[in-house]
Amino acid sequence: MKKSNKLKLNRREFLAAAGAAVSMPYFIPSGVLAQPRRIGANEKITMAHIGVGGMGGYHLNDMIQRRQQGQVNIAAVCDIDKNRLINAVKTAGPGVEPYHDYRYILQRKDIDAVVIATPDHWHAVQMVHAAECGKHVYVEKPACCTIEEGKAMVAAAEKNKVSVQVGSQGRSQPEAYLAHRYLVNGNIGHISRVDCFHYPSPEDNNPVPDSDPPAELDWDMWLGPLRFRPYNQRYCHGVFRWLLESGGGQIRDRGAHVMSCAMWWMGADGTGPVTVEATGTAPKQGLWDSAVLMDVTYTFKNPDWVLTWRQMPNDKLPKAEERTGNEPGGKISRPGYGANYRGDKGEFIHWGGDGGTWAERKARQWELPADGKDVYKSPGHKEDWFNGIKTGAKTIMNIEAAVGVANLCILGNLSYMLGRKLEWDQANQTIVGDRHAQRLMSRPQRHPYHL
Repeated sequence: MKKSNKLKLNRREFLAAAGAAVSMPYFIPSGVLAQPRRIGANEKITMAHIGVGGMGGYHLNDMIQRRQQGQVNIAAVCDIDKNRLINAVKTAGPGVEPYHDYRYILQRKDIDAVVIATPDHWHAVQMVHAAECGKHVYVEKPACCTIEEGKAMVAAAEKNKVSVQVGSQGRSQPEAYLAHRYLVNGNIGHISRVDCFHYPSPEDNNPVPDSDPPAELDWDMWLGPLRFRPYNQRYCHGVFRWLLESGGGQIRDRGAHVMSCAMWWMGADGTGPVTVEATGTAPKQGLWDSAVLMDVTYTFKNPDWVLTWRQMPNDKLPKAEERTGNEPGGKISRPGYGANYRGDKGEFIHWGGDGGTWAERKARQWELPADGKDVYKSPGHKEDWFNGIKTGAKTIMNIEAAVGVANLCILGNLSYMLGRKLEWDQANQTIVGDRHAQRLMSRPQRHPYHL
């Protein structure tokens, strides 16, 4: 296939090619799928990028810098927005092949790993297909949009022995290490409650009618596994975040960061709540339907503790710690979200939880005593992933942990939508005694963009 065809290929052309010389990963029998290539400790990892707008553009630029340092090769970029794809090709430079359809990338045996930074509703499908084709995966958060998607992601990573890192990078921030170490050494005593806070989700106060999609956008493939709906400017790009179907609101956006830190610092990965209860305020108009204000309470047992998520008015948010620009970590540039950890000997607050995690000064100044307990210090979120690729070590935000956090976000939204408390069976990964809620643990996916 020529380079120009890779750039210009549309969905109809791709489907016409299926069953010919190029076969789709969907139809490859499980027994003949590729296995991950063993990569030496000093060998470069050959990367491809699926989705190169927004965070995808950030990841591409980050990998370009790593290429200059001799850590990686970049073989391919993919996007269904032609303008974004053309820009990515120019940015990445000679030798990087453009693709309209990610499935062709997965067939390339020279590619070791993929970075997936597409809208949330694509994460599970693309991660599972990448794993089935023997690719290691860095996938943006939240890991999944439904409970069943999360199960499929965990199973695919395990079966195909690939290293997966999910982009809740707050765990890898320098001050996250300091906060974690401070808390596990009992500085605020036994922690019985973690209260996450965030400002409200936006409302679509200026709705617009449906229209034809822009010429550069493949709208059908942007929707992918979602049910078909006419194009509207309030669906994409970026603003998909405020739709429960494709984004899930603040709780699935920043909640996937802040609650990730909570589960890591509380040693709660692999556990889950026994009950989830949510209330919220719905938007008054427009297409966006995620909760504007929201209160969610997660009750955990054995050990007993409570996690809450609250979207509140800006004037109700905890005041951020004042810092000078000379302090390590710099000033707190994202004061609108974080969490308050409440122990029987005191409290601790952090702000941020994603690309910036800022710990209270008392945690930053605390020094580990000779008999103190140290914790894992991430060398960096991508460095941690590279180590997982080369050694098989479990990554700091591995797919099991990330699905656990995504489940918290999903269950919070389901409780809000249904208007009632839900009971959760962590061992069996199911909602208990509520058949309506159980049906919402999964949803149909459009052919051929499905698991």
